[in-house]
Amino acid sequence: MSHRQLDLEHLRPYCPYYAAAMDMLGRRWAATVLRALLGGAVRFSDIAAAVPDMTHKLLSQRLKDLEADGLIERSVHPTTPVRIDYRLTEKGAALGQVLLALNQWALEWIELPGEP
Repeated sequence: MSHRQLDLEHLRPYCPYYAAAMDMLGRRWAATVLRALLGGAVRFSDIAAAVPDMTHKLLSQRLKDLEADGLIERSVHPTTPVRIDYRLTEKGAALGQVLLALNQWALEWIELPGEP
């Protein structure tokens, strides 16, 4: 793992690392699914219940994408019926504070329709 540091003094308008991260997180529902995993391992149905308006097909695809990106891992438990849960990897957990900071920003700055 590289330990590159952000150089705020010489900040350039474009950073390929930032762009790649935003491509990864910018996929529809990706960051929302990751946020749902911040509390620990959860099952597919728990994520589906936590993320309203997301189809099961899209959730399944997003979980596959996030697993391929190395942000989550899928655990299969050989029980009857088979139990599958998802958890953040170390790489995914490292995003936790970023996601929580974004959540805090949203609470402070985003107004939802119908809010006073």
